[in-house]
Amino acid sequence: MKYKDYYAALGVEKTASADDIKKAYRKLARKYHPDVSKEAEATAKFQDVSEAYETLKDPEKRKAYDELGNYQPGQDFRPPPGWEQQFSQGEGQGGFTFDDLDLADLFASLGGHARGFRSGGGRPRADIPIPGEDYEVQARITLEQAFQGTMLDLNLQVPEYDEQGRMRRVPLTFTARIPRGVSDGERLRLPGKGGKGLNGGRDGDLYLNISIAPHPLYRVSGRDLYLDVPLAPWEAALGASVEIPTLGGPVRIKVKPGTQAGQQLRLPKRGLPKPGAEGDFYAIVQIAVSPAPNEREKELYEELSKASNFDPRAHLKTESPDAHRTH
Repeated sequence: MKYKDYYAALGVEKTASADDIKKAYRKLARKYHPDVSKEAEATAKFQDVSEAYETLKDPEKRKAYDELGNYQPGQDFRPPPGWEQQFSQGEGQGGFTFDDLDLADLFASLGGHARGFRSGGGRPRADIPIPGEDYEVQARITLEQAFQGTMLDLNLQVPEYDEQGRMRRVPLTFTARIPRGVSDGERLRLPGKGGKGLNGGRDGDLYLNISIAPHPLYRVSGRDLYLDVPLAPWEAALGASVEIPTLGGPVRIKVKPGTQAGQQLRLPKRGLPKPGAEGDFYAIVQIAVSPAPNEREKELYEELSKASNFDPRAHLKTESPDAHRTH
């Protein structure tokens, strides 16, 4: 039996994920499909790609293939001792000799014949349904659009193979609905908006990787929103009711007397919306002073400084190293 490198046929590493294997197959199958490609060896390449995928897409068959060991393509080999008993599920025990088998026939015998990519004499069938390619694109939206939901016009350039099997970029324009409450880094699937399938194969999907543009006021962490809220010194000291903006409209928050800079005032469920998992809104207190106080303000600050015994740096003071030194 001759060894075939199925991973090399698909152009992937042995560590490739199932998704990577599927993507590689879709791309190559469309490129070499007999109804599309005009390359001289397209038929043989299509057969190799289809044969490789039929084995590697199945976890059990892929495991059995990996257990065969490493050989050079075309090299004669036999499965290692015990391989047949482990993977043949009883069907092939004593029922065939490895010398009479092709590698594809061997794996077709493990759990039923592959779904029709071989058609007499090992020739590939041209009527195999080939699914379309999946596409992934970046979709950048504003925070307001993420909060409210929006319709996003997409003008894309997607890969497509012509009748000579050459890849080209073609325009794809449509409008996608972005649901209310989508978060930064979220991946949205648009079924059937990817590449066109062949021979009745389903169209591929389009995946939108959402990124939210920086906002001049709000910071985003998951579904939570953060806003720096400046307070005058007397508002922080005496308490106040202040109006602040949120994505859902202005609200008033109560500032307790003695509120400190950096303190977080939480407004539940006023972040990015999602049923059952709404984000929260945090107002981060900042103490602001006038950069150019008038004369009266200066007088009041001077009176306050004389009347108050508050020391904001008391926690920074330590005893002098000479405090307990005996002279």
